[in-house]
Amino acid sequence: MIQGMFALLAAGAAAQADEPSDGAGTWQKHEYSFVSMGFTSTYSCNGLADKLKLLLLAAGARADVKAQPGACASSFGHPDRLARADLVFYTLMPGSQAEGPRSDGAWHTVVLTARAPRELAVGDCELVQQFGAQVLPMFAVRDIDDHSTCVPHQDSGSVIDLKFESFAAAAPAKHP
Repeated sequence: MIQGMFALLAAGAAAQADEPSDGAGTWQKHEYSFVSMGFTSTYSCNGLADKLKLLLLAAGARADVKAQPGACASSFGHPDRLARADLVFYTLMPGSQAEGPRSDGAWHTVVLTARAPRELAVGDCELVQQFGAQVLPMFAVRDIDDHSTCVPHQDSGSVIDLKFESFAAAAPAKHP
């Protein structure tokens, strides 16, 4: 089911692959309420917000990402089976057709694995799958290569292996 989801996402991204390889892009604002529904790992609402901010930045969201803990049944800092986080973030869309703030952009390779980014662990496998299904479609992505396998209720046998290209802000020029 998850593999099929990424096939659909890849098909939708194929149209974006026709965009110029680098150039101007337009920032688009996104607001999303994310609910974690994993079997293997549970998160406090604060912990979920922190992991989602990490994934958003890794995927190429603008640096002013806001990931706030949502309403949770558990008390502060305790795991919750249905942890929530409210996200406000901007993604760069290639081309200059849309209205809004513009920025120079480029396609960047993103690799999500256990320990890349450093704070990502095997236990986050289901969260990465949910992120890919629910949030990644809000980004301009292409060349998705997903070999992740998440085994419910155990870390053993689970593998996070998701690669894609994301259109994001071009790296600032280095000054001598």
